[in-house]
Amino acid sequence: MLYRRGNIWWFKFRFCGRLIQKSSKETNRNRAAEAERQYRNRLADAYNAVPERKAPVLFSVAADALIAEKKRKLAPKSLIIERLNLKHLRPVFGAKLLTDITADTINNYIAERLEQAAAKTVVLEIGSLRAVLRKHRLWGALQPDIELPAVKNDIGQCLTWEQQARLLQSCAASRSRSLYPAVALDFNSGLRYSELRLLCWCQIDFDKKQLRVGVSKTEYGAGRVIPLNDGALAVLKQWAANFPNRRPEHFVFPAEQYGGKGKDEQFGFAGACVYGTEPTRPIGSWKEAWEAAKKRAGIVCRFHDCRHTACSRLLEAGVPFSVVAAIMGWSPSTMIRLSKRYGHIGQAACAEAVKNLSGPGFSWLQNEIQSEEKTAGTIQ
Repeated sequence: MLYRRGNIWWFKFRFCGRLIQKSSKETNRNRAAEAERQYRNRLADAYNAVPERKAPVLFSVAADALIAEKKRKLAPKSLIIERLNLKHLRPVFGAKLLTDITADTINNYIAERLEQAAAKTVVLEIGSLRAVLRKHRLWGALQPDIELPAVKNDIGQCLTWEQQARLLQSCAASRSRSLYPAVALDFNSGLRYSELRLLCWCQIDFDKKQLRVGVSKTEYGAGRVIPLNDGALAVLKQWAANFPNRRPEHFVFPAEQYGGKGKDEQFGFAGACVYGTEPTRPIGSWKEAWEAAKKRAGIVCRFHDCRHTACSRLLEAGVPFSVVAAIMGWSPSTMIRLSKRYGHIGQAACAEAVKNLSGPGFSWLQNEIQSEEKTAGTIQ
């Protein structure tokens, strides 16, 4: 019902037994009636929990918003991977509204990309697409019909002691003088590649013989403390001697420039001469030096296999899986997944452990059973 107060039209009506009385803030009766109708609709939608409809969004706009949000959360390397994934997705989905993306269009994209890229790469790209759609509550309806390719779950290889020795000897002869201490430390600590590359001197405590991890792939990996064994301590002390003026905030493996050939008189490394070091900037990558060292050693492996080797040896030595998980920096979900993956390791330690379940009482019972069997055999 509409009525006037001065020049302003008001409306009142009953909703769910309650009297609603409100100003339309309009001097025109028709506009006041429209204001009343809209107010009634808003009340009804709120009462019936009808969600407010949002304007359709282009995939390209939603992807830019996702990248802006993840800048605050992801490590630089992860952000690069995310952008690379979206670079492949944009030509197909960029001009589409999110609501127009169907399971068929996604499956067609997967089929076409598999002709150009590995299954793992395609799955990573669909992961970025999923993140965009999930942000707008659209992935759940599509997921049952998405046909993701099977990815080979390669856990890597555990190097033998002989292979490790050959690889370290080859790393020591590398043009990159930081390759040997980095690889040797990785074999003795199981650090991730990024954790190793971004390591600072303030994270190493020579007195307490421990290393505190800084930025990590997961929140469970960041800040964890890894005890340093004799091998790791020896390598780090020898490497630290090259930087007498080092500061806590300096990187353990800084960016360096090399030139010339022959033997460096100061550091004694063959094959290169260091003529520039930037302690406030970490080394960019060991990729070229690592590939050359593997080739000289005649070994085919990944850098991550140094970490895998450290993990395997801990389990083979009978170290409890929970302790290994703490050293490796695994999250609880990753720990469950990897317990199945590494389940074949350390069977000797498991066999030794279950021997403790029999106890002296079982031995007495077994003797009694054997005595009864002998007696029964005599009577017969």
